[in-house]
Amino acid sequence: MAGKRDAIVAVIIILTFFFVGGFFILLFLGTWGEDDGISISGGGSRIAVVEVFGTISEAEPIVKQLKKWGKSSSVKGIVVHIDSPGGGVAPSQEIYDAIRKIRDEEEKVVVVSMSSLAASGGYYIACAADRIVANPGTLTGSIGVIIQFLTAEKLLQKIGIGYERVKSGDLKDVGALDRAMTDKEREMLTAVIMDTYEQFVEVVAEGRELDKDDVYQLANGAIYTGRQAYGLGLVDTLGTFDDALQIAADLAGLKGEPQTIQEPKPKKGLWELLGVGMNEIQQTVQGESGGPRIMYLY
Repeated sequence: MAGKRDAIVAVIIILTFFFVGGFFILLFLGTWGEDDGISISGGGSRIAVVEVFGTISEAEPIVKQLKKWGKSSSVKGIVVHIDSPGGGVAPSQEIYDAIRKIRDEEEKVVVVSMSSLAASGGYYIACAADRIVANPGTLTGSIGVIIQFLTAEKLLQKIGIGYERVKSGDLKDVGALDRAMTDKEREMLTAVIMDTYEQFVEVVAEGRELDKDDVYQLANGAIYTGRQAYGLGLVDTLGTFDDALQIAADLAGLKGEPQTIQEPKPKKGLWELLGVGMNEIQQTVQGESGGPRIMYLY
């Protein structure tokens, strides 16, 4: 009996050793650091590629790349590759402004290549470019603004949890978890939404050279395929990422097959290797309870 128990203990120890060892190997491989190099195709003058993938929650990493390639003497044009449902209003606007500055101040060509999705904030960014290239099946548009947050008034009452708060004004705690919105709060948020919506419409009208009244007809939150968007004047042409590279090269006056340059993707950390991103964990834990956020999303 003792021999059987000792064998079980030994197996448990061995399995624990392999599990812990594997865990630290993943940790070591995943967090060793980022590659400081750059991805280069060919030599001479190049087209830089900047990716805008996933929800747009921050602008700084993308803006940093745009500024770098905008100042580089060897980069003659930039292709912004978008696969995004949009995201925060401010980050979308910052990326948009960075692209405009490259065009206006650095006088460099910027072409947007839409992948599977370039909606709302993703489309907002695209409007800053010299040309927009979409696949026929790209989903784009969704010109509009949304604000949403959770309320759990009945649930909190049921389990006996309440909030005590002291505030300087009636509108200070809009979006509180423990109660529904008041009419006054809804009126305020609607005004904020409509002002931000108007900013979006103005960007589309200017970037696409469309009449604002025509943009209003399209800016009801509807999504469009790339082919529909082309027919509506929301994109310039239908094509692939390679087509966008060639268009950028042609506009920049480069001959032959375009040579590209791109920042390397950072090595993934442990959570990404395990299939769980930290952003997803944070969103799952926090949900939408962090308060109202204005979004160019979906």
